[in-house]
Amino acid sequence: MITEEQIIKIASYFTIIAHAPGRIRVRVNPKIQNESDNISIDDIQSLPSKIAGIKNIKINKIIASVTILYEPTVFAPSLWEDLIKGENINEISKLINNLAKEVI
Repeated sequence: MITEEQIIKIASYFTIIAHAPGRIRVRVNPKIQNESDNISIDDIQSLPSKIAGIKNIKINKIIASVTILYEPTVFAPSLWEDLIKGENINEISKLINNLAKEVI
């Protein structure tokens, strides 16, 4: 189960570059590597196999960006915007945990 605190912590390192329903691209602050709960690239890339509604994740290490392809009928585009802003985290946390295919 992913906690609201973990969601807030992860999202605080993201800035939206581009967003269209079904596809969001975010810049990742390199300081994310300094987290004590260090999140690896493998952790991020494995999300599609763990959470229904996330189709694919592409990481570009050179420009520090992540592109997420998602099902907009499962994750409303506004939820991604809220996530980056740190809003409605309780709702987002519940949705992610309901969609989790296995323990994260």
